[in-house]
Amino acid sequence: MQLLVYLLIYPIIWGISMLPFRLLYIFSDCVYGIVYYVIGYRKKIVRENLAIALPHLSDKERLIIEKKFFHHLCDTFLEMAKTMTISQKEIERRYKFTNLEVYLELEKKQKSIALLCGHYASYEWAVSMNFYINHKGIGIYKRIANKYFDKLVQDIRSRFKAHLVTTKETIPTISKNFRDKTLCVYGFASDQSPKIATTYHWGKFMGIEVPVHTGGEMLAKKYDMNVIFLRTKKVKRGFYEASFEVLSENVKEVPNYEITDKFMTLLEQQILEAPEYYLWTHKRWKHQREATS
Repeated sequence: MQLLVYLLIYPIIWGISMLPFRLLYIFSDCVYGIVYYVIGYRKKIVRENLAIALPHLSDKERLIIEKKFFHHLCDTFLEMAKTMTISQKEIERRYKFTNLEVYLELEKKQKSIALLCGHYASYEWAVSMNFYINHKGIGIYKRIANKYFDKLVQDIRSRFKAHLVTTKETIPTISKNFRDKTLCVYGFASDQSPKIATTYHWGKFMGIEVPVHTGGEMLAKKYDMNVIFLRTKKVKRGFYEASFEVLSENVKEVPNYEITDKFMTLLEQQILEAPEYYLWTHKRWKHQREATS
């Protein structure tokens, strides 16, 4: 059954990837109409999240953000499909790093690097940084249930010199690379809600105390990695700019969870600047200790 689903859907994804960007975004407008007005995909969750995270805005203001978000979500999905066939030259033109020297300077410290980012703007196209770096790029992801699509995602990332490891493979992989003295940059998307059973720290996110992922910080401390934050800005449709901010070069001297809290603060600032580009479809605030104004 998995193979049948893959064989049916793959030609559609490939066909989308072959569309010129002008047609891609026209198609995205059509998809938006279906997703938002007909299917109503996770509209209730998005609306609840916006009300929780942005209580200072009026219902009308949040509705505007909601519609902009679904437009962006459709664009992002189709841009992910476009990654199958996009050229290096084209993605470099559309996803630019404004201060790559900050990252490259950190590589000179001869340590591996933990890169923390959120599900904001084009987190998928950030994989293009592998064209510019010297460390081995490794992305941490959750395995896709369909093994054929999982293999497809890995093949696409390999076009950008990126290697994927599942969440279960993360610690053994980092441990082996540490022993072998293989310098790597590990990408952690650390903004989603962890399981309560595996929660070690609660932190403020959009003014609300919630459980937060601390794996990036804790692994950086255990294996003496430097830590950097990737901030992405959507300049206009189909064009993004990314910048780096060093969070720590001496992780073992930083109190536990301080780096994680700093990451969440930076992500929050980014969201408040343009909330329509954050991934609002997940129940990020399903566990709360308290809400503050």
